[in-house]
Amino acid sequence: MPKGILERLSEGVVLGDGGYLLELERRGYVQAGPFVPEVSLTRPEALAELHREFVRAGAEVIQTLTFYATEDKLATVGLEGRVDDMNRAAVRIAREVAGEAGGDVLVAGNLCVTWAYDPEDPASHRHVREMFDRQLAVMTDEGVDFVIAETFNWLGEALISAEAIKEAGLPAMVTMAPDNDPNSFEGYSPGECARRLADAVVDVVGLNC
Repeated sequence: MPKGILERLSEGVVLGDGGYLLELERRGYVQAGPFVPEVSLTRPEALAELHREFVRAGAEVIQTLTFYATEDKLATVGLEGRVDDMNRAAVRIAREVAGEAGGDVLVAGNLCVTWAYDPEDPASHRHVREMFDRQLAVMTDEGVDFVIAETFNWLGEALISAEAIKEAGLPAMVTMAPDNDPNSFEGYSPGECARRLADAVVDVVGLNC
């Protein structure tokens, strides 16, 4: 049984991967603009090879290519009916590559900013939670080891992701993504965001991009 992410972090640095959409765009598999991860369905061999390259480079964690794999984002490229298929395929490809590595590589499910969150609209909060829950249902069914939720500008949306991950029974890593202003869109400093995420029982907090 491989060590989980929290046990590994207690022992030292853990190397992960990243930048899948931009690298796949560079290779000609993803369209700049929407950056929807349809590669798991259209060119699964290209995604598997990129996972393998990360593992060969030393990654101990590989992420599922599920950034923007939600109903709203897939609708921008006419794939709104393939949400579950895309999430399932992405996890299976990552799990297959992790298995090739001898079972010591962890697979992290990936959630991200939805662009549907409105702090003044409770209906949008429910919609965001439903999108996260839908992805997580597939990820837990396919056996991810933990979940990375990333690139949030609104702390409120990040907290929704944290709640969904914890209710799914998985370790949670949640990262904020400061824009030109280092604070969240609500005006919270990076330190305050970290404190509030920790209070929400997020296991790992951080920044990205």
